[in-house]
Amino acid sequence: MFVDWSYALRDWPTYLDAAWLSLRLSLEAFVLASALGLLGALARGSRLLVLRAPAAVYVEVIRNTPVLLQMFVAYFALPSAGLRLSPVQAGVLALGVNVGAYLTEIFRAGIQAVPRGQREAARVLALSPVRTFAHVVLPQALRNVYPAVVNQLVQIILGSSLLSAISVPELTGTSMVINSRTLLTVQVFGIAAVLYLILTNAVVVVAGLVGRVAFKPPLRPAARPRALSAVRRLVAARPAPKEV
Repeated sequence: MFVDWSYALRDWPTYLDAAWLSLRLSLEAFVLASALGLLGALARGSRLLVLRAPAAVYVEVIRNTPVLLQMFVAYFALPSAGLRLSPVQAGVLALGVNVGAYLTEIFRAGIQAVPRGQREAARVLALSPVRTFAHVVLPQALRNVYPAVVNQLVQIILGSSLLSAISVPELTGTSMVINSRTLLTVQVFGIAAVLYLILTNAVVVVAGLVGRVAFKPPLRPAARPRALSAVRRLVAARPAPKEV
């Protein structure tokens, strides 16, 4: 058993290269998804039907079709329209477009959660709509949706495993190649699973540090009330017994 694991670990540099490719593709797709999500949120909140309608169609079509099908469209169908993409480019495009639809709704919810009085106060201070959005609305909206945005980044990293279907040598695709050569299924995919856990947890930790630095006051996990404290509050809130 230990001999099998040591034999599987001989390809450690290949695993690391594949994990780095998965992370790099995920970050590129996340940048594209964030741009599409912000533009889509602004379009969906616009008063112009010519902007709202395409954004709504984009969100509904992308969220209700499989991401693997979208990858096939990007890699196999777009060349027939004259747009030839490499497997990596097609994968980044498909992941970015897919997650961009979810970020559209996340950003839209964050923008709508900003109190209207904030915009009215900015208007009283003679701030332009662009400056109001950039300096008043957007920072508060990002704070509201930051945990959900980080979760979408994690989903992109996990979804990058589907890129093996279009021959991208990311972590899952590389593991399949190594498994076909060594036939050590448990060991090979066990190593891949550990690397995915390391990648996702590292991203969550780094994102948590960024959130504490970027937002003032810093984002902190909500503390759960202790059971005794909750009981004391309930007792204090009970009405005093009536005197007979």
